[in-house]
Amino acid sequence: MSSLLIFGPGYTAGRIAARVAADGWKVTGVRRNPAADALGLGDREAVEAAIGGATHILSSVPPGEGGDPVLLGYHAALRDAPARWIGYLSSTGVYGDTGGAWVDETAPAFGNRRSARADAGRSWLEMREDVRVFRLPGIYGPGRSALDRVAAGKAHRIDLPNQIFSRIHVDDIVSGVIAGFGGPPGAYNLADDMPAPQNDVIDYACALLGIAPPPLQPLDEAGLPEMARGFYAENRRVANGKAKRALRWAPAFRDYRAGLRALSATTSPAIASKPPATASTDQR
Repeated sequence: MSSLLIFGPGYTAGRIAARVAADGWKVTGVRRNPAADALGLGDREAVEAAIGGATHILSSVPPGEGGDPVLLGYHAALRDAPARWIGYLSSTGVYGDTGGAWVDETAPAFGNRRSARADAGRSWLEMREDVRVFRLPGIYGPGRSALDRVAAGKAHRIDLPNQIFSRIHVDDIVSGVIAGFGGPPGAYNLADDMPAPQNDVIDYACALLGIAPPPLQPLDEAGLPEMARGFYAENRRVANGKAKRALRWAPAFRDYRAGLRALSATTSPAIASKPPATASTDQR
């Protein structure tokens, strides 16, 4: 039986777990704050036994101030594990700001504000030759999308012309990682085909919900937390061609419009049946 060991079975990795479990896989989760149904990161004997018994291992645990906690605790066990596949979920933030230019896996992952992520991804790739690192842009999906922020009155439109971001639907991450089970090792960008301004995404979510878009605001007046402000400090388009070629993967939701339409249809029949209102495209 194939078995997947997941370090950090949260929003994204948890959906990967559900998909492979539906196919008959055994799934074991390891959490930093252990729940009743998961091992704790500090349960050394049990975790090392799980590492030794897994055919596939995936970590989605972000690094802390001291480094990657999974590698700090279990580097030797992971390096010598009999698993035939190991993966790590990273971030396209490792590329830093490209001024809106396209970036692929050949670009240096120098880190910028994500230096810890860059160091962690490099450490996973150097640990053994068969590791896959998946670099992910902004993730959205059920319960975590522009639709939810707009509905909750928490959406912002920031007055930053020509600011471009990439994003990906969580289910396309699931399919990309699973495609990676049979693909060659290395680093892969998993992103949709249409980088776009965040304001366009908010506008379209408002149109689907029939709500007027929030006003444009200067970044300094929006009251965003530090992490969100850091999001707007970078401007890049993420290329996904390597994953398409090497993994024979393609996003089911090729752009934010397709993803948000699907989410609106599954979360609210009333929204799904309502024609979109005219969205503002004022980017100033």
